[in-house]
Amino acid sequence: MSSKNLSLKIVFRIAFLLTFIFVMNETNGQQTVEGLHFATGKPVQIEIQNGKILKIIDIEKLSDASNNLIVAPGFFDNQINGFAGVSFSFGGGELTEEGVKKATKALWERGVTSYLPTLTTNSGEVLTKNFSILAKVKDDEDLLGSIPGYHLEGPYISPIDGYRGAHSKRFVRLPDWKEFMEFYSAAGKNIITVTVAPEIEGAMEFIKKCTDLGIVISLGHHNGTAQQINEAVKNGAKTCTHLGNGCANMINRHDNPLWAQLANDGLMISIICDGFHLRPEEIRTFSKAKGYNKTIITSDVTSYAGLKPGIYKNIDGDDIELTVDGKIQYPAQQVLAGSASSIDKGIGHAMKVTGCTLAEAIGMASANPAKLYGLTDRGVLEVGKRADLVLLSVEDYVLNVQKTYVKGELVFEK
Repeated sequence: MSSKNLSLKIVFRIAFLLTFIFVMNETNGQQTVEGLHFATGKPVQIEIQNGKILKIIDIEKLSDASNNLIVAPGFFDNQINGFAGVSFSFGGGELTEEGVKKATKALWERGVTSYLPTLTTNSGEVLTKNFSILAKVKDDEDLLGSIPGYHLEGPYISPIDGYRGAHSKRFVRLPDWKEFMEFYSAAGKNIITVTVAPEIEGAMEFIKKCTDLGIVISLGHHNGTAQQINEAVKNGAKTCTHLGNGCANMINRHDNPLWAQLANDGLMISIICDGFHLRPEEIRTFSKAKGYNKTIITSDVTSYAGLKPGIYKNIDGDDIELTVDGKIQYPAQQVLAGSASSIDKGIGHAMKVTGCTLAEAIGMASANPAKLYGLTDRGVLEVGKRADLVLLSVEDYVLNVQKTYVKGELVFEK
C-alpha cells in the first residue's frame, strides 16, 4: 500500500472516529462547556450529560483564549411578578400559557434559569384562574423545569398604607384556609412560598398549617412586633420578603419590623438591589447582619420591565409611573411598585455597594434561594446538579450575559 493511500486511510478512520464520538455524545445528551469558574477564576471544562453536570475538570487554558467568559450557576429569582409585558398577577384574561413561555424565554436572556412566578394581592377568582394557567404550563417541555413552584405574595398582608405597599387595599384580607386550599389545588399544589403579615388575625395558625405542608412562610408587608415576629419563626416562618420595602416611610426608631427580623437567626432575608428600593447603607447593613449565606438577592421585577417610560394603570385604575431612569412608583401612596430591573442588575449592584465577591453575589442569587426551598438539584456548580449555567462577563459591576444553558440545553446566545 502506498504511503498516500495509507495516509488517506488514517484520515478517514480519524474522521469516522470523531463522527462516531460526536454522534454518541449527542445520543447520550453529552456536551462540553468551558469558562472561567465564577468562584476561583480558573479555567474549567464542564461535561454535561442528560441535562446534568457530569464532570468539572480544571484545565490549563480555555480552547478559545479570546472568549474568556465566566461560567456560573444560573440565577434563581424567587419573586417575578411578570416580565416582558407578561403579568402573573393581573386579571382580565391577560395571562396565557404562551405568555408564561414568553416571559421564561426572556428571563433566560438575563441568566435566570429558575424562578417563582409571583401572584400578588387580588381577587380569589383572578388568583385561582392564574394559578390554574401556571399549573397547566409548569411542566411543559419547552420550559425545561425553570419553574419549580410559585410565590403567593398576599393577600394576607397588612392593610395599612405604607406597609401594604402597592398592593390593592380592596383585596387585602385575613387568612382564609379554605380559600388558600382552593389556590393550592388550582396551582397543582405547587405554591412553595407565601408572604404573610404575622400581626394580622389568624396569621399564626395559617403559618403553622402552611409549614405542615412544607410551604415556606415569608414575613412581608407587615408591621409586626418583635414578639409577633419571633412567634412566627417558632411556628415555622423562615424568611422575609424584600426586607426594607413593604414598610411605612415613617417608623419608630426602636419599635419597628426591621430590627427583630434582622436579629432573629432563624430568618433569612431577601433584598431588592436595583438601586432604587434600598440605599447602599441598607444593603450593606442587612447583608452584614445576616451574612451572605442568609441573604437572597431578588428582583421583584414586574411586567413593566422593558416598557417605555410613562404612566400606566394598576388593577384599581390608579397611576403607576415608570420613570426615565427605570423606577416604578405608585404616586398615590408615595411607594415603589415593584422593579423594572432583572436580577443580573441586582447582582452587580450588590457587589458595588457591599464589596462582596462575584461568587458571594451569585451565591445570594442562586444557591441561597435553592437552599431555602429545599431544591437540592440546582443553584450550584457541582457534579450531579442540573446543568443550569450562565456564561457572562463583568465590567464596572455590570453583568453581561452571553450564553444561558438550562438543563444542559443552550437556550440563549448573544
